[in-house]
Amino acid sequence: MDLNSILGPIIGIVMIVLGILTSTDPKTHVVTAHFNDASSLLMNFIDLPSVLIVVGGTLACLMVAFPISQFKKIGKHMKIIFSPNQYNPAAYIAQIVGFAKKARVSGLLALEEDIENVEDPFMKSSLMMVVDSVDPDKVKQQMETELEYMEDRHTRDRAMYDKGAAFAPGFGMIGTLIGLINLMHNLNDSASVGPNMAVALVTTFYGSLLSNMVFIPVSNKLRVRHEEEMLCKTIVYEGVQGIQAGENPKYIETRLAELLPDGQYDSNEDSAEGASPAKKAKEKKK
Repeated sequence: MDLNSILGPIIGIVMIVLGILTSTDPKTHVVTAHFNDASSLLMNFIDLPSVLIVVGGTLACLMVAFPISQFKKIGKHMKIIFSPNQYNPAAYIAQIVGFAKKARVSGLLALEEDIENVEDPFMKSSLMMVVDSVDPDKVKQQMETELEYMEDRHTRDRAMYDKGAAFAPGFGMIGTLIGLINLMHNLNDSASVGPNMAVALVTTFYGSLLSNMVFIPVSNKLRVRHEEEMLCKTIVYEGVQGIQAGENPKYIETRLAELLPDGQYDSNEDSAEGASPAKKAKEKKK
């Protein structure tokens, strides 16, 4: 499990609750905790009409804006967010270099047996094209097409959460307007002033909370996961072309290592020939 994705929402909720339950004296600047009145203070922020306006309105707009297939992916997206990074770029480099060394010594056809053990579908299909003597330009075009499709697919997945982050505060403002309109219509009824004002203010709170604690973090984490995957796909893209061109394995290793930030690749540590990136990632965690 990704610890940050779990601790982040918990810490955020705890901080908000503590903010609700504490106050500061404007004169003495002394902070006072009101834990004895916790239930009543927290109940001030629970309002069913506000939930219906913000959550219901946001969901309705998302249903209009996106096909049902996007909603079916939510479970998959949550799994991606709460799972640790599955991509180890150093292991990808080591595997590519292993293939390059073997191809240089025994020829490209010698890679066929090892390719069957490759777990990454993109790397596997790309290397198979090289082994099958597909024209280098066609191999490059096919890999670029796959990367473009992946980029488009991930962008569409994030778009739903980006739109949700825009819709939620908007419905918070709609709820505020509804509360203020009801308040102005019933100024003579003192009993209705409190509930209408609560709807007016709490809906804005709900809209901001939904946007900043759900939609924006989810979208950004998906973007981070995309960048992690894209880096490894780029390593495969560059490495496969180097193997097909018959470049020196050491040169391929140096060029691919430059794609990583300083210190993320150790040629001695990750030199196992043909090792699986998934297995290396697991070993690194241990």
